[in-house]
Amino acid sequence: MKTKLLFVIPSLTSGGGERSLINLLSQIDYGVYDVDLFLINPRGLFMEFIPPEVRVLPRPKSLERYMRHLPRAVAGLAARGRFGLALRRILFSLANRAAGNDSVKEQRAWRHLAPAFPELAGSYDAAVGFLEKTSIYYCVEKVKARVKVGWIHNDYDELGMDPELDRPYFERLQHLVTVSEECASKLEQRFPEKSGRIHILYNIVSPRAIRRLAGQPLPDADVTGFQGRQGEAVRLLSIGRLHPQKAFELAIEACRLLRDRGYEIHWDVIGEGEERNALTAQIEACGLQDRFRLLGLRSNPYPYIQAADIYVQTSRFEGKSIAIDEAKILNKPIVVTDFSTAVDQIANETDGLIVGMNPEAIAAGIARLIDDPALRERLSANLAGQDLGTENEIYKFYNLLASR
Repeated sequence: MKTKLLFVIPSLTSGGGERSLINLLSQIDYGVYDVDLFLINPRGLFMEFIPPEVRVLPRPKSLERYMRHLPRAVAGLAARGRFGLALRRILFSLANRAAGNDSVKEQRAWRHLAPAFPELAGSYDAAVGFLEKTSIYYCVEKVKARVKVGWIHNDYDELGMDPELDRPYFERLQHLVTVSEECASKLEQRFPEKSGRIHILYNIVSPRAIRRLAGQPLPDADVTGFQGRQGEAVRLLSIGRLHPQKAFELAIEACRLLRDRGYEIHWDVIGEGEERNALTAQIEACGLQDRFRLLGLRSNPYPYIQAADIYVQTSRFEGKSIAIDEAKILNKPIVVTDFSTAVDQIANETDGLIVGMNPEAIAAGIARLIDDPALRERLSANLAGQDLGTENEIYKFYNLLASR
């Protein structure tokens, strides 16, 4: 009999946690595991990459009605006599609109969202809340499973989470998984009672798959989009959600500094998010429309990494960036800011440069790589000599599921 396994994640829109799940699902032995996937919002860029063996569970009708636009949701629920749930929908909306930290808002909003979910039918050998907050809460309260696992993909403290809101849920998990040594250390500090149940599983990346996908051609519009100014320009690339965590406003300012110093560069960003309008305005204010592009979402980012001369990550914090790992696999010279987990991925001056978290330092690191081709070649050669595949992490995952 196969082991029954459930994964829960809010959606499969672009993001490191979402891409990490797709990579993990691609490695599972479906001769041994029967896998269900529950998406709170069943949409996203990575839906097309769900393996065919995975059964995507339907979203409950009660949740469909609850998640409609507020007036329609309240009217529809009230018409069915669900007055308590209609009130919860109003409170859920107010909780999400309140001022303050986004993570804490999501933590607090769960108590208003939870009544929209019926308990999941059946039972599982293991259930995995694959992203912090709602996914974990759902696994704890709505799923019957022998083993329950919560997955934290980011630096817990940098997310601004409230440990007291998480503690009662974490107490009901058999295991907490995170993606780097620094992230594990933060969890152990916040939840010392779980220290023996905190595990590090690195994001699964497959060099063979990445190199194969990197060989696909770029769309013509993305090749010629800088008004025909490709020429001898140095091509920079960043990947990430357009969110304050990724600090793309620092990248734009660094681009302006480099332009003002005479460097011919073209900088692309793959990603989408709530900061698009603000970043677009900053690009226009700096006169960088012909040098800095927000490309939006791309389901296959690897040809863009392959085409880049330098990969740049300007984040304020990360758990363990999949994009950095992918740039390493494609042997790209890398510049990253000195967020707390940067040293878990980059050995400074050996396989990349770690710079200060400000535009001047970012620009200086990029300029150094542009001016010193020998340094770029050395960094790339060092990466080419490393074994960067993490496919074997799947066996650590199997072992975790078998333990209590």
